[in-house]
Amino acid sequence: MTQRVDLATVMDRLAVDSLLTEYARALDAGDWAAFRRLFVPGGHVDHPCAEDPAEHPATDTDAVDRLAAALAPYPTRQHFLVNRLLSFDLLEHDEGDTARVNADYLAVLYRADGSVDAAPDVEHGGRYAFLAVRTREGWRLREALGERMWRRARTTGDSAT
Repeated sequence: MTQRVDLATVMDRLAVDSLLTEYARALDAGDWAAFRRLFVPGGHVDHPCAEDPAEHPATDTDAVDRLAAALAPYPTRQHFLVNRLLSFDLLEHDEGDTARVNADYLAVLYRADGSVDAAPDVEHGGRYAFLAVRTREGWRLREALGERMWRRARTTGDSAT
């Protein structure tokens, strides 16, 4: 490979990495307009926090509204995407137009208040499989498929461990 090809690959890796960071930040902020912009039209998300874990179009208002409703009881939340393994694939015979990323995640969700009626604090972790595609607007997600591997909920009286 030439130095120019290597530089392009590095730039694509940085762009895809930034896309995944934007995904986590949009979830944390509850910025659903920004969340929708991360996906190509017809893109799919299967988010482990959603009440209905089936795939839904990410840009479909109902699907994003379901995700927003599932996260609403937790105004303080952090999503971490770590151990990212990225590979570029072929799309329509052009090298590098798609990127597959497998990443572990940790989600920490804290409720609004300490009342008994509030949702319990939740921590969970698992894996994501992302499929990103190069578009005229830059890299966008076609799929974000999450699989929860563990979950821990704590109520008001529980102590942190």
